Amino acid sequence: MAIPVILPRQGQSVETCIIGEWYKQVGDAVKSGDILFSYETDKASFEEEAKEDGELLAIFFEAGDEVPVLTNVAVLGTKGEAVDEFRPGGGSAPAAEESKPEVEEAAPVEVQKEVVLVDKPVGDVKISPRAKVMAEKLGVAYEQIQGSGPNGRIIAQDVEAAAESFPKMTPLAAEKAKAEGLEAPKETTGLGGRVAAADLMNYNPVYGDDFEVKKLPNIRKLIAKAMHQSLQNSAQLTHHLSADARKVMALRKQFKKKLEAGEISQNITINDLVCFAVVKALKKFPQVNTHFIGDSMRWFKKVHLGLAVDTERGLMVPAVKNADDLSIEGLSSQLASVAGAARKGNVDPELLKPEAASFTVSNLGNYGVEMFTPVINLPQTAILGVCTIVPRPKDLGDGVYGFVPMMGLSLTYDHQALDGGEATLFLKEIKEQIENLTI
Repeated sequence: MAIPVILPRQGQSVETCIIGEWYKQVGDAVKSGDILFSYETDKASFEEEAKEDGELLAIFFEAGDEVPVLTNVAVLGTKGEAVDEFRPGGGSAPAAEESKPEVEEAAPVEVQKEVVLVDKPVGDVKISPRAKVMAEKLGVAYEQIQGSGPNGRIIAQDVEAAAESFPKMTPLAAEKAKAEGLEAPKETTGLGGRVAAADLMNYNPVYGDDFEVKKLPNIRKLIAKAMHQSLQNSAQLTHHLSADARKVMALRKQFKKKLEAGEISQNITINDLVCFAVVKALKKFPQVNTHFIGDSMRWFKKVHLGLAVDTERGLMVPAVKNADDLSIEGLSSQLASVAGAARKGNVDPELLKPEAASFTVSNLGNYGVEMFTPVINLPQTAILGVCTIVPRPKDLGDGVYGFVPMMGLSLTYDHQALDGGEATLFLKEIKEQIENLTI
């Protein structure tokens, strides 16, 4: 008996998923447990296994299609079984009629004139006065058209055909394209779909065609959109400060020895210790543990800590819920768990929502970054960037200076939600928690 393959729902807020790759094709034999296809939400990817043995009778969606969850995407069964009843949309595929329909007289087909383009015009561009006026009116870069008139002259018919094929340009864009030899991209930002001057791109670089154009993956598009919206919709400012890292480095050594001795089971890292300090600081500054939502703020009673994780598919920020209830071992375990799930692509999508975390930590210390400006994961109010540890001179007292390992801290906050003084005091509190951390 034929059975449908249904696109699962991953999280209550997920309404659609992107089909990734089909590992089986129509006609292939399938065993229960075989991977049929992959699919992804906005940031996590999954693989769907066959629930029954059979033959893959039909595939309704291709790789790259965005499909509503709980939709039939394929059919498994025995060769020859009907699949139309499972086709999305509720309708069967139209069956071929046995008798031939009456032949109607075909309507005349209008043949559209083909537009011939030239890379660079040779000599003076020959164009009729009427065609030139029409081109300027329609915003057509006529220099790229090969004329069909006498001696290659561009005539009105050529411009009309080009106007149907080319995106229309604003007067400024048309002038810029003519002067600099630029071409219009497929995506435009001008009114009515017109090409604005800022849209123009030079596809003929001085160094030749030593490049290739690749489409952005879905996750990269979403990250780019989120980053742009964050900077566009908030007043972001970053403060930088350094903390004496001797205490956390000593604690790290102590925990490493305990791990080797079997006294603890969790490998507690410096990042875990910093996050533990951040949670303590957030409890003292609850105004930072918030979401800014226009004319109001959402103050959280618990700390839901987001951790920026670099994965093969792009940046992900899973959240550890109720981080303030956890011991250092518990927090370390939870951070390792969500980071590992994010890298494997099977993290709970609900934990990736920007609203899931009340504050985020992004650590680039392992990459040797000494200072950076993290971007807020809206609607969160702030984000902490943790930098590498660098030896710097410090007053050790009584006029004695020595080199001390200092950890860079970069706090980006939304100035709409927090004043500079509040942000500075909070950053100072993180510094003091790191320098005087007690477990």
